[in-house]
Amino acid sequence: MTAPQQAVTVLGLGQMGAALAAALLDRGHPTTVWNRTPDKAAPLVERGARAAATPQEAIAASPLVIACVLDHGALHTVVAPVAGALRGRTLVNLTSGSPEQAREAVAWAGSLGAGYLDGAIMTTPPGVGDPAMMFLYSGSQEVFDTHRPTLAALGDPLYLGTDPGLASLYDAALLGLMWSTMTGWLHGTALVGAEGTPAAAYTPVAIRWLTAVAGFLTRYASQVDAGRYPGDDATVDVQIAAIGHLIHAAQDRGIDNALPELLRTLMEKAGAAGHGQDSYAALIEVLRPAPRGPAA
Repeated sequence: MTAPQQAVTVLGLGQMGAALAAALLDRGHPTTVWNRTPDKAAPLVERGARAAATPQEAIAASPLVIACVLDHGALHTVVAPVAGALRGRTLVNLTSGSPEQAREAVAWAGSLGAGYLDGAIMTTPPGVGDPAMMFLYSGSQEVFDTHRPTLAALGDPLYLGTDPGLASLYDAALLGLMWSTMTGWLHGTALVGAEGTPAAAYTPVAIRWLTAVAGFLTRYASQVDAGRYPGDDATVDVQIAAIGHLIHAAQDRGIDNALPELLRTLMEKAGAAGHGQDSYAALIEVLRPAPRGPAA
């Protein structure tokens, strides 16, 4: 015989919240759901969920409460009037927000006698439940360890550390990486498409190239941490010359060059700061805030 799965409550049944509840149901967790618009619970009830009439009823139903609402303001609107119901329970907040909001939330939950874990969902709703998809968590190690088996129903739970703001901070950083990568791919797709190459033909080559780029990131990470950028593979000056070819090719074909022009500006700024013979990792020096001088 196997032990019964932990009961879980999900607050918020937008596309993502509904996907979270469905994944929990699929893995046998008794799941209570609540949404401001009750009709959204109907498909989940048909799959075995229990619909709560109020947030207080929903929170009281489970030792673990997962919230996924519009923003932190919405979370407080829902939970604050019934905050006492959280005492002795754990709130896992998968609502998007800032690191500062996460730090405020952990103090607020602690004042109510509740455990708290902040999280970030690194997938779209169709990816929820896929063990290859990352769910980032930060805050109490004890809370994470206790509930990790349940959180694994949603995706691969990755614990970042005790600072509750880390999940939100990583979320923002990783989204920036995603947007930059996808926009670079779209720029390249437009460039080769101007010569008649379909996106479906270009993309497998682009993905193979990203595998090599991942290797560059691994090598450059140690350079960034050490603050030393040996240009033994390709220098910033070489990259400036290379991106010029991209810009000219795109310009000749009528492609918008806002992204590569921005990148060239950063490279030139790094070169002007004395990093022309360093590796591309030296651009971190122009991206970081300038050191503060001594206080007056």
